[in-house]
Amino acid sequence: MQDLSTQEIMNILHEARIFNISQQDWHLPMHNALVANLFFEPSTRTHYSFESAEYQLGCQVADFNSASSSVTKGESLYDTVKTFEAIGYKVLVVRHPQDEYFKELEEIKIPILNAGDGKGNHPTQCLLDLYTIYDEFNTFENLNVLICGDIAHSRVAASNKDALERLGANVLFSGPKEWEREGYPTISMDEGVQWADVVMMLRIQKERGASLEGMSDEDYLDLYGLNLRRYKMMKPQAIIMHPAPVNRGVEIDDSLVECPQSRIFKQMENGVLVRKAVIKRAFGYSYFKD
Repeated sequence: MQDLSTQEIMNILHEARIFNISQQDWHLPMHNALVANLFFEPSTRTHYSFESAEYQLGCQVADFNSASSSVTKGESLYDTVKTFEAIGYKVLVVRHPQDEYFKELEEIKIPILNAGDGKGNHPTQCLLDLYTIYDEFNTFENLNVLICGDIAHSRVAASNKDALERLGANVLFSGPKEWEREGYPTISMDEGVQWADVVMMLRIQKERGASLEGMSDEDYLDLYGLNLRRYKMMKPQAIIMHPAPVNRGVEIDDSLVECPQSRIFKQMENGVLVRKAVIKRAFGYSYFKD
């Protein structure tokens, strides 16, 4: 996200909005173009949201499976990506467990869309979060955004903090002390939910080493999650967000996942719109020019 100016961010959000309101058949430069999804980590929403966007734009889509590829023979990430470039693919979507994997790929000539790198960045998740907030409030200026949970291991927290602050929002964090990050200002959960216009919950990243010894799911929800008691403390116009997958009854009470103030499944819908916009941008086609 740091590589995008605020104007570029807003251009992408406006492009996504056009996809939302227009029924036009988008026969654009990406129609029939070869696009590959290279996911080296499990994913549901990001992977299949990209795939949905690609098919809706008329792309020819390949899904890469590392377990049945030459990666099992020791092939490097660079050589895998270079292979797809050499055999005619025009855009690649890559998710990889290594932080900033893309620094190894600077010599690759075709566009690469980052679908998540380690615990570092998740730009399209950030963009769909921004779109969801913008669609709700039509501004970022002076909005209060509370990001809660496993801050230390979350690439969503990192990407959203930078973008939201540059766009004029106020961002605070809440969660276990063990998962705080330097430079990420904190507030207690009870205070935060009363202050916030947006309450964004995060999943515990167990696959990245996050654990709280001896704490049950019920304890976590009571201490750090969005339970019914805290929900009643929220502003009437405030919204609930979560990048998902949601651990119901852990970071958020099961009954709140689809409550009137929740935008969790709306975020998933918006993810397709945003990913259409960034694919279109990768092919060099946009209505909006800086």
